[in-house]
Amino acid sequence: MIERLVPASVSCACSREDRWGADTLFPEETAQVARSTPARRAEFASVRACARQAMARLGLAPVPILRGPRGAPLWPAGLVGSMTHCHGYRGAALARAREFRSLGIDAEPHVQLPSAIRQAVVSAAEERWMAVQRPTVAIHWDRLLFSAKESVFKAWYPLTLLELDFNQAEITFRRAEHDATEGTFTAQLLCRAPGIPETFEGRWLVAEGIVATAVAVPSV
Repeated sequence: MIERLVPASVSCACSREDRWGADTLFPEETAQVARSTPARRAEFASVRACARQAMARLGLAPVPILRGPRGAPLWPAGLVGSMTHCHGYRGAALARAREFRSLGIDAEPHVQLPSAIRQAVVSAAEERWMAVQRPTVAIHWDRLLFSAKESVFKAWYPLTLLELDFNQAEITFRRAEHDATEGTFTAQLLCRAPGIPETFEGRWLVAEGIVATAVAVPSV
């Protein structure tokens, strides 16, 4: 799914299940999840296996992918990337830093957000927009908003090393003319950082019970 949302030069790999165990991790990675549950270790290993597949498609040897601040993956010099995992989907996207400043991807189960999370995620303007959407198109827009803002955060954080709250980005969705279950979005950033664009552009897709979003910030 993610490969449909990013430019062709971005290398992607995904899995719909955990096919790799913790024994596939590098020792440094194993140490980071030593106290985690078996399910978490399998998830951690699977998404890193996806990332290493994406590296191989760029002609790169496998390396450990450790967690940095805020859990953001630490990529080798010259690479930018993003990873995502949810029930039923693990994915990674990587690219050369000379082409992209950052990437952000996210996948979520296509179900409504819990009301408490929705209140934290959705702005008043976004609520008004969702209220007038065609009921014949079965899209959980609140979950799509959550995913889009997660992708925006993942693209923003490596550029700034600053937190970005849900209320600091406002999303405008557009549907594709040929298919109401995919399209593009613009994220208006309501906070500023030197040298960072005021808007991020992204793509979204709903398919096979999964909501997926992606943001690619070009280098020029």
